[in-house]
Order: sequence, then C-alpha cells, then structure tokens
Amino acid sequence: MTPYDLLGLVAIILVSRIALSIRPVTAASNGRSIAIAREYLDPFIYAGIAAWLLITFVARTYYIPSASMVPTLEVHDVLLVDKFEYRFHTPSEGDIVVFPPPIPTPDDFIKRVIGLPGERLHITKGIVYINDVALSEPYIAQKPDYDLKIANYSISVNDGFGWRALDPSEANVPPKSQWTSPNTIPPNCFLMLGDNRNDSEDSHVWGFAQDGGTFATGPRAGEHAGFTGRAFLIFWPLNQMKILK
Repeated sequence: MTPYDLLGLVAIILVSRIALSIRPVTAASNGRSIAIAREYLDPFIYAGIAAWLLITFVARTYYIPSASMVPTLEVHDVLLVDKFEYRFHTPSEGDIVVFPPPIPTPDDFIKRVIGLPGERLHITKGIVYINDVALSEPYIAQKPDYDLKIANYSISVNDGFGWRALDPSEANVPPKSQWTSPNTIPPNCFLMLGDNRNDSEDSHVWGFAQDGGTFATGPRAGEHAGFTGRAFLIFWPLNQMKILK
C-alpha cells in the first residue's frame, strides 16, 4: 500500500467516524435529522470506499518524474494505469508498462515492452530487430547509440568500447538452466526500453523484467518480480491528454 492509498483509507475511516458520531446527537433532537445526515454522508462514504477499491485493485495514477520516455511521456505527466489487465494475460510488444525493476529503488519504473519470451532480439546501428525483422519505432526520441544482442545466455551491449555481457551481480540475467535457447529471451522475461533511448536506465543496463516469480540475479535476486500494470491514458496536463496505444 502506498502513502496515497493509506491516506485515502484514513480519510474513509474519518468520514465514517464523523457519520457515526452525528447520529446519536441528531437522534436526541429530531429523528428526521438522522435521515438527512445519512442522505448526505452515506454517498461520500460509499464513494470513498469505491475509490479506494479502484486504486488498490483496478487502476491508479502515476506521475512521470524523468525524461526516459520522452517524447511519448513528458516530465510531470500524470497517467492512469490499468492494474487489472495483466491478471489475464502477459504484456504485449509495445505496451507501456509500470513495474518494479531488478535494481534497488523504492519506485516502480515505466518503460515500453520491446522483446517477449522466446524471441530473438538484437539492436544494430540504432535499429531493433525482432526475429531478424526490423521493428518500426516512430515513438522514439532518437536511435540508441549502442548495439545490443541476446546471445550466449546473456545480454551483451556495445556502447563504443567493445562488446560486454551484463554482469549477473548487477543485472537480472537468469542462469543458463532457465533459458530454452542461448539466443532467445528466456521464459517469463521481457526486454524493456525507454523511448528516450539514450537517456534511459532500462534493460540494456539492468537486464530483464519478469512477469512473476522472483528476480533470478542482480541486487534484488530473490525479491518479488511482476508487472504493476499498463499505462493507458495521460490525463494531466489537459493539453497532453491522450490514450496511449
């Protein structure tokens, strides 16, 4: 539960207590006052409970603090995130997803799903290839200034200083036993990238995100992994309001 969820719950409890405290006083003076108090207060109580349930289980808001998803998401944008959808299926390519990253941080990250389990993936000269087919990406700020490949049971990156495999002590890269092929993304693993490729801490730094279980390696190995939800709407500021496809 986040501080915002807790604040909402406290507000609900306080309103409920106020409603209950009014009833004995009004009952002593006029029985009709009870009905009037309940008529005005009950809708607030029910609305508060409904809002808390929606925030906890269905959808909630998220604030964008960084430029890693520019130009799709700007700093200070506020999003609605569907927390319910991924109870029924895993993320799809292109989804903009909120999730706990495999590195120490109190905050969820938001990135775009680029590679799915079982796919071959490499980035060459700024172009992402999925199963050897170039991916059309009109949403990115600029092409990445690094190359990347899934090979030899690892993620390897070349940022101009030669190829290096991500260190499992610093990134979530499952051990060989959890891969089905040395050159395809392992089961339950997803490659996530920011749209602002050259200003984004994402899978080319910390490895794979996962749709469940616990992180296999890295500084959060053994901790719970999963996806919080899919961002589907920018609703603030008003001039940025749009559905995210």
